Amino acid sequence: MNKTIKRTLIGIVSVVVILAILMGGFYFKMKSELKKMSVIETSQVAPNVFAIKDSFVNMFLVKDSDNYVAIDAGSDIKTIGKELETEKIDPEKVVAVILTHTDGDHVAALQLFKNATVYLSKNEEQMINGKRAKMMFFHNKMSATKYTVLDDQQTIQVGNVNIKGIMTPGHTPGSMSYVVNGKYLFVGDAFGLNNGKIDTPNKFFSGDMKTAIQSFQKINNLQGVDYIFTAHNGFTDNYKNAVNTLLK
Repeated sequence: MNKTIKRTLIGIVSVVVILAILMGGFYFKMKSELKKMSVIETSQVAPNVFAIKDSFVNMFLVKDSDNYVAIDAGSDIKTIGKELETEKIDPEKVVAVILTHTDGDHVAALQLFKNATVYLSKNEEQMINGKRAKMMFFHNKMSATKYTVLDDQQTIQVGNVNIKGIMTPGHTPGSMSYVVNGKYLFVGDAFGLNNGKIDTPNKFFSGDMKTAIQSFQKINNLQGVDYIFTAHNGFTDNYKNAVNTLLK
Protein backbone atom coordinates (compact mmCIF):
# COMPACT_ATOMS: atom_id res chain seq x y z
CA MET A 1 0.00 0.00 0.00
CA ASN A 2 1.59 3.27 -1.08
CA LYS A 3 1.75 6.33 1.18
CA THR A 4 -0.93 8.28 -0.71
CA ILE A 5 -3.53 5.53 -0.33
CA LYS A 6 -2.57 5.02 3.31
CA ARG A 7 -2.94 8.73 4.08
CA THR A 8 -6.29 8.82 2.29
CA LEU A 9 -7.59 5.87 4.31
CA ILE A 10 -6.37 7.42 7.54
CA GLY A 11 -8.12 10.65 6.60
CA ILE A 12 -11.38 8.87 5.83
CA VAL A 13 -11.26 6.89 9.06
CA SER A 14 -10.54 10.06 11.03
CA VAL A 15 -13.51 11.85 9.50
CA VAL A 16 -15.79 8.88 10.21
CA VAL A 17 -14.63 8.72 13.84
CA ILE A 18 -15.15 12.47 14.32
CA LEU A 19 -18.63 12.29 12.80
CA ALA A 20 -19.50 9.30 15.00
CA ILE A 21 -18.40 11.19 18.11
CA LEU A 22 -20.38 14.27 17.10
CA MET A 23 -23.50 12.25 16.29
CA GLY A 24 -23.17 10.32 19.55
CA GLY A 25 -22.86 13.55 21.50
CA PHE A 26 -25.88 15.01 19.69
CA TYR A 27 -27.95 11.90 20.41
CA PHE A 28 -27.23 11.86 24.14
CA LYS A 29 -27.80 15.61 24.43
CA MET A 30 -31.11 15.24 22.61
CA LYS A 31 -32.20 12.42 24.93
CA SER A 32 -31.28 14.54 27.93
CA GLU A 33 -33.32 17.49 26.68
CA LEU A 34 -36.32 15.30 25.88
CA LYS A 35 -36.39 14.03 29.46
CA LYS A 36 -36.82 17.60 30.70
CA MET A 37 -40.09 18.00 28.81
CA SER A 38 -43.36 17.75 30.72
CA VAL A 39 -46.38 16.91 28.61
CA ILE A 40 -50.05 16.48 29.45
CA GLU A 41 -51.73 13.09 29.58
CA THR A 42 -54.42 12.58 26.97
CA SER A 43 -57.53 14.24 28.38
CA GLN A 44 -59.94 17.14 28.11
CA VAL A 45 -57.99 20.07 29.56
CA ALA A 46 -60.36 23.00 28.99
CA PRO A 47 -63.88 23.52 27.67
CA ASN A 48 -63.91 21.86 24.22
CA VAL A 49 -60.10 21.45 24.24
CA PHE A 50 -58.40 18.05 24.31
CA ALA A 51 -54.70 17.33 24.78
CA ILE A 52 -53.37 14.25 22.98
CA LYS A 53 -50.11 12.88 24.38
CA ASP A 54 -47.53 11.44 21.99
CA SER A 55 -44.38 10.55 23.92
CA PHE A 56 -42.67 13.91 24.54
CA VAL A 57 -45.13 16.16 22.68
CA ASN A 58 -48.76 17.22 22.85
CA MET A 59 -51.07 17.99 19.98
CA PHE A 60 -54.45 19.54 20.72
CA LEU A 61 -58.00 19.33 19.44
CA VAL A 62 -60.69 22.00 19.64
CA LYS A 63 -64.19 20.54 19.48
CA ASP A 64 -66.82 22.21 17.33
CA SER A 65 -70.12 20.33 17.58
CA ASP A 66 -69.29 16.94 15.99
CA ASN A 67 -66.07 18.16 14.34
CA TYR A 68 -62.59 19.08 15.53
CA VAL A 69 -59.78 21.44 14.65
CA ALA A 70 -56.33 20.00 15.43
CA ILE A 71 -53.34 22.04 16.44
CA ASP A 72 -50.34 20.06 15.16
CA ALA A 73 -50.28 16.32 14.46
CA GLY A 74 -47.84 14.57 16.78
CA SER A 75 -44.71 12.51 16.27
CA ASP A 76 -46.12 9.01 15.66
CA ILE A 77 -49.25 8.20 13.71
CA LYS A 78 -49.95 4.91 15.55
CA THR A 79 -49.69 6.54 18.96
CA ILE A 80 -51.96 9.40 17.93
CA GLY A 81 -54.51 6.91 16.58
CA LYS A 82 -54.55 4.95 19.86
CA GLU A 83 -54.79 8.08 21.99
CA LEU A 84 -57.72 9.37 19.95
CA GLU A 85 -59.47 6.06 20.54
CA THR A 86 -59.18 6.52 24.31
CA GLU A 87 -61.15 9.76 23.97
CA LYS A 88 -63.55 8.23 21.43
CA ILE A 89 -62.52 10.84 18.85
CA ASP A 90 -62.92 9.86 15.21
CA PRO A 91 -59.95 11.22 13.19
CA GLU A 92 -62.25 11.63 10.20
CA LYS A 93 -64.10 14.30 12.22
CA VAL A 94 -60.96 16.46 12.20
CA VAL A 95 -61.71 19.07 9.54
CA ALA A 96 -58.59 21.22 9.87
CA VAL A 97 -55.02 20.86 11.13
CA ILE A 98 -53.31 24.11 12.11
CA LEU A 99 -49.54 23.61 12.19
CA THR A 100 -47.45 25.73 14.54
CA HIS A 101 -44.42 24.57 12.50
CA THR A 102 -43.32 21.55 10.46
CA ASP A 103 -40.79 19.67 12.61
CA GLY A 104 -41.26 15.90 12.52
CA ASP A 105 -42.85 15.69 15.98
CA HIS A 106 -45.68 17.98 14.84
CA VAL A 107 -46.70 16.50 11.47
CA ALA A 108 -46.47 12.70 11.74
CA ALA A 109 -50.20 11.92 11.93
CA LEU A 110 -51.37 14.17 9.10
CA GLN A 111 -52.38 11.16 7.00
CA LEU A 112 -54.73 10.12 9.79
CA PHE A 113 -56.84 13.23 9.23
CA LYS A 114 -58.12 12.46 5.76
CA ASN A 115 -60.82 15.12 5.75
CA ALA A 116 -58.71 17.94 7.13
CA THR A 117 -57.42 21.07 5.44
CA VAL A 118 -53.83 21.72 6.53
CA TYR A 119 -52.70 25.25 7.39
CA LEU A 120 -49.23 26.64 8.09
CA SER A 121 -47.58 30.04 8.00
CA LYS A 122 -46.30 31.39 4.70
CA ASN A 123 -42.81 31.73 6.21
CA GLU A 124 -42.81 28.07 7.28
CA GLU A 125 -43.25 26.84 3.71
CA GLN A 126 -39.50 27.25 3.14
CA MET A 127 -38.91 24.47 5.68
CA ILE A 128 -40.69 21.85 3.54
CA ASN A 129 -40.01 22.96 -0.03
CA GLY A 130 -36.23 22.48 0.15
CA LYS A 131 -35.29 26.14 0.44
CA ARG A 132 -34.34 26.02 4.12
CA ALA A 133 -32.71 23.16 6.04
CA LYS A 134 -33.70 22.44 9.63
CA MET A 135 -30.17 21.41 10.48
CA MET A 136 -27.18 21.18 8.13
CA PHE A 137 -28.60 19.32 5.11
CA PHE A 138 -31.68 17.84 6.85
CA HIS A 139 -35.01 19.22 5.63
CA ASN A 140 -38.45 18.95 7.18
CA LYS A 141 -40.92 16.69 5.44
CA MET A 142 -44.63 16.15 5.77
CA SER A 143 -47.11 13.82 4.13
CA ALA A 144 -49.62 16.54 3.22
CA THR A 145 -48.90 17.76 -0.30
CA LYS A 146 -51.79 20.23 -0.26
CA TYR A 147 -51.93 22.98 2.31
CA THR A 148 -52.99 26.58 2.76
CA VAL A 149 -50.50 29.22 3.89
CA LEU A 150 -51.38 32.00 6.33
CA ASP A 151 -50.03 35.51 6.73
CA ASP A 152 -49.15 37.14 10.05
CA GLN A 153 -52.33 38.33 11.84
CA GLN A 154 -54.55 36.53 9.36
CA THR A 155 -57.86 35.24 10.71
CA ILE A 156 -59.74 32.24 9.36
CA GLN A 157 -63.03 30.64 10.28
CA VAL A 158 -63.40 26.85 10.40
CA GLY A 159 -67.01 26.06 11.24
CA ASN A 160 -67.62 27.89 14.50
CA VAL A 161 -63.91 28.00 15.35
CA ASN A 162 -62.21 31.36 14.87
CA ILE A 163 -58.43 31.18 14.40
CA LYS A 164 -55.94 34.04 14.30
CA GLY A 165 -52.34 33.34 13.31
CA ILE A 166 -49.52 35.30 14.94
CA MET A 167 -45.98 34.98 13.59
CA THR A 168 -43.64 33.98 16.43
CA PRO A 169 -40.42 32.97 14.64
CA GLY A 170 -37.28 31.71 16.31
CA HIS A 171 -37.75 28.02 16.88
CA THR A 172 -38.22 27.88 13.12
CA PRO A 173 -38.36 30.89 10.76
CA GLY A 174 -42.06 30.29 10.21
CA SER A 175 -43.25 29.33 13.68
CA MET A 176 -46.78 30.59 14.16
CA SER A 177 -48.90 30.79 17.31
CA TYR A 178 -52.69 30.75 17.18
CA VAL A 179 -55.42 32.44 19.17
CA VAL A 180 -58.49 30.23 18.95
CA ASN A 181 -61.96 31.57 19.74
CA GLY A 182 -60.36 34.59 21.36
CA LYS A 183 -59.26 32.84 24.56
CA TYR A 184 -56.98 29.90 23.76
CA LEU A 185 -53.37 30.59 22.72
CA PHE A 186 -51.47 27.68 21.16
CA VAL A 187 -47.73 28.36 20.83
CA GLY A 188 -46.21 25.02 19.78
CA ASP A 189 -42.46 25.22 20.41
CA ALA A 190 -42.25 29.01 20.11
CA PHE A 191 -42.28 29.33 23.90
CA GLY A 192 -42.11 27.16 26.96
CA LEU A 193 -43.74 27.36 30.38
CA ASN A 194 -41.82 27.28 33.64
CA ASN A 195 -43.77 27.38 36.91
CA GLY A 196 -46.69 28.96 35.12
CA LYS A 197 -44.58 31.65 33.45
CA ILE A 198 -43.75 32.04 29.77
CA ASP A 199 -40.18 30.83 29.24
CA THR A 200 -37.72 30.76 26.38
CA PRO A 201 -38.01 27.81 24.01
CA ASN A 202 -35.60 24.93 24.37
CA LYS A 203 -32.19 26.26 23.27
CA PHE A 204 -30.97 22.91 21.97
CA PHE A 205 -33.81 22.59 19.46
CA SER A 206 -34.35 26.23 18.52
CA GLY A 207 -32.72 27.80 15.50
CA ASP A 208 -32.59 31.47 16.49
CA MET A 209 -32.94 32.26 20.20
CA LYS A 210 -32.60 36.02 19.75
CA THR A 211 -35.54 36.10 17.36
CA ALA A 212 -37.49 33.69 19.57
CA ILE A 213 -37.18 36.03 22.55
CA GLN A 214 -38.17 39.02 20.43
CA SER A 215 -41.29 37.09 19.41
CA PHE A 216 -42.47 37.29 23.02
CA GLN A 217 -43.58 40.85 22.30
CA LYS A 218 -46.12 39.45 19.83
CA ILE A 219 -48.06 37.55 22.51
CA ASN A 220 -47.54 39.51 25.73
CA ASN A 221 -50.58 41.77 25.48
CA LEU A 222 -53.40 39.76 23.93
CA GLN A 223 -56.82 40.88 25.10
CA GLY A 224 -59.28 38.19 26.16
CA VAL A 225 -56.84 35.28 26.19
CA ASP A 226 -57.11 32.98 29.22
CA TYR A 227 -55.11 29.86 28.34
CA ILE A 228 -51.65 29.16 26.91
CA PHE A 229 -50.94 25.69 25.53
CA THR A 230 -47.40 24.56 24.71
CA ALA A 231 -46.26 21.48 22.83
CA HIS A 232 -43.76 20.25 25.41
CA ASN A 233 -44.35 22.09 28.71
CA GLY A 234 -48.04 21.73 29.47
CA PHE A 235 -50.47 24.60 29.75
CA THR A 236 -51.73 27.34 32.02
CA ASP A 237 -55.18 28.80 32.47
CA ASN A 238 -53.72 32.08 33.77
CA TYR A 239 -52.49 34.00 30.76
CA LYS A 240 -51.99 37.26 32.66
CA ASN A 241 -49.76 35.60 35.23
CA ALA A 242 -47.80 33.77 32.51
CA VAL A 243 -46.88 36.94 30.63
CA ASN A 244 -46.51 39.16 33.70
CA THR A 245 -42.72 39.33 33.52
CA LEU A 246 -40.52 39.82 30.47
CA LEU A 247 -38.18 37.06 29.38
CA LYS A 248 -34.64 37.48 30.66
